[in-house]
Amino acid sequence: MFSRLRSDIQCILERDPAARSGWEVLTCYPGLHALIWHRGAHWCWTHGLKWPGRFISNIGRWLTGIEIHPGAQIAGGVFIDHGMGVVIGETAEIGEGCTIYHGVTLGGTALYKGAKRHPTLGKNVVVGAGAKVLGGFTVGDGAKIGSNAVVVKPVPAGATAVGNPARIIQAGADVKREQVASQMGFSAYGVTQSDDPLSQAMRGLIDNASGQEHQIALLWQAIEKLSNPVHSRDCVPKDAALQEHFEADKLNQLVGK
Repeated sequence: MFSRLRSDIQCILERDPAARSGWEVLTCYPGLHALIWHRGAHWCWTHGLKWPGRFISNIGRWLTGIEIHPGAQIAGGVFIDHGMGVVIGETAEIGEGCTIYHGVTLGGTALYKGAKRHPTLGKNVVVGAGAKVLGGFTVGDGAKIGSNAVVVKPVPAGATAVGNPARIIQAGADVKREQVASQMGFSAYGVTQSDDPLSQAMRGLIDNASGQEHQIALLWQAIEKLSNPVHSRDCVPKDAALQEHFEADKLNQLVGK
């Protein structure tokens, strides 16, 4: 028991830059307290003591603001950061090294007793603040769930899920769009599925901004070549855009203006 506790404290010290000492983690981190209460509740639950398990779980909820059903299976090295408002359902499974932020729900959509209703998180999964992962599917090892995302289908290992309903970011174009959006100060977590008109407009604007940066770079290359007479006949790069393709009217129609 004590070795498990030391391991939990160490994983928090490694992942939370605000943690200054093991004593501070032990006495001031509700995520750690919730896991300690859960272990007692889970032991009761798996040994046929259902009511004591639920009662201990409820005490942990009162004290920490984190609700973990005693039937949930949680591996070692799990860090519940801040934790207020976290809800973890009965058939949820959380793998080693996962990080869960405040406001997260690992919930179910089915109403059948005995069924696998809640998600399974693989190893080293990160679930951002306010995210909802709903259903009896698997989130692969090393995956990331963006803040406020609503995930209702499996997430492949190493992938990132963002938006409501969540979309999986894997393709190079999507990754590049998220990077450009981040540089512009635009929260990519607000992007929804591809059939949303506002989403399409915003993604079109982001793509256009990215394209403008590329074209400006090509123009500077052309100007540099013009300054050298030797290369004057081949001064314009082949992929430089010679005509404007930004469809402002179409984007405005998508937004509804």
